[in-house]
Amino acid sequence: MTTIHPTAIVDPAAKLDKNVTVGPYVYIEGDVEIGDGTDIGPHVCIYNGARIGKNVKIFQSAAVSNRPQDLKYAGEETFFYVGDNSIIREFVTLHRGTIDTGRSKIGKDCLIMAYTHVAHDCVIGNNCIIANAVQVAGHVTIEDWVIVGGGSLLHQFGYIAEHSMLQGGSHVSKDVPPYVLAKNVPFQYMGLNTVGLRRRGFTNKDIAAIKDAYQILYFSGLNISDARQRLIDEFDNEYVTNIVKFIDKPKKRSILTR
Repeated sequence: MTTIHPTAIVDPAAKLDKNVTVGPYVYIEGDVEIGDGTDIGPHVCIYNGARIGKNVKIFQSAAVSNRPQDLKYAGEETFFYVGDNSIIREFVTLHRGTIDTGRSKIGKDCLIMAYTHVAHDCVIGNNCIIANAVQVAGHVTIEDWVIVGGGSLLHQFGYIAEHSMLQGGSHVSKDVPPYVLAKNVPFQYMGLNTVGLRRRGFTNKDIAAIKDAYQILYFSGLNISDARQRLIDEFDNEYVTNIVKFIDKPKKRSILTR
């Protein structure tokens, strides 16, 4: 059974599934869809274009699907998607897309900690943890199983590949390859996210292959193009293939250095 606190303001056009809980002083606009079992805390604002999945928990004073802070935005219909089972902590701000992509998105089973901002046209994958006060600029892509440490700043149009981990306080102005640990100022490659990979079932053989691939990429003295070719020639491993695919992706930022 859906319950709505008497102080909440909910547009009658909003679509709330069964077993949704709406707390005190919540504001929900009309073009909103909220899935079964979602819990919306006090003083949350949910704006037009919000598409919120099942069993999502949104804590107090968060804002979902607000207008982008992009001067080119002209009121076009766009969306913000939140995947099932994700947690949005207090004072998080999530801005919907612009005409460029039409959407922003957070995947399933994510934890977005307090005071984080996710700007327009961003895509965050599944099982990500974005720690307190991270600021994600527009058009950033974060793949699955990424951890971003608290207080980090992610430059617009950046690309953070799967299973990587970024140290808190990082200034992320380069694209981050998969499976790595990146930290320090200036921001740089610091090895593999070995602990995370082992927790997620990567075998020692696969971790060794990934490590060897990055030895070639970062320590062989080869340029990116030649190192890429060596990875193709010398490895028959799906994770090394993913590194090659990352190198081949169209980018607006340079690849993380050491």
